[in-house]
Amino acid sequence: MPFIDFSKDDRAKVDSIRAKTLKMIMEASKSSFPNEFAAFLRAEEGVIRELILLPGTVSGSSHAIFKMSMLPIDFTVVGTVHSHPSDTSLPSEADLDLFRRYGWIHLITHYPYEMDCFTCFSGRGDIIDLKIVD
Repeated sequence: MPFIDFSKDDRAKVDSIRAKTLKMIMEASKSSFPNEFAAFLRAEEGVIRELILLPGTVSGSSHAIFKMSMLPIDFTVVGTVHSHPSDTSLPSEADLDLFRRYGWIHLITHYPYEMDCFTCFSGRGDIIDLKIVD
């Protein structure tokens, strides 16, 4: 797969997430446990504000599979979020492949799904800081 320079797109400048959006992500992750939760992220003005739940998404204890044909054409979609039903948010090879293909910013949550139980990654798989804002 060719290298995509995510830094050239304004959507790559996402630097924060609304606290209530993160809380919703954590509650969805808890609710899905022991299976993975997965959704897409929507941002405006550099802030992740909403989730997009794709119909047909399949979740199991070690995977979440998106039905990509259900993803709307929406230029506010900036990346993905999914949960790990373990105490680590380290990305797998499949996670890194998803990061490279779909978006600029990605969150992985992990058990026990508290507000600090997540890691944010760039489209290249680098860990990045994400501020929590009101």
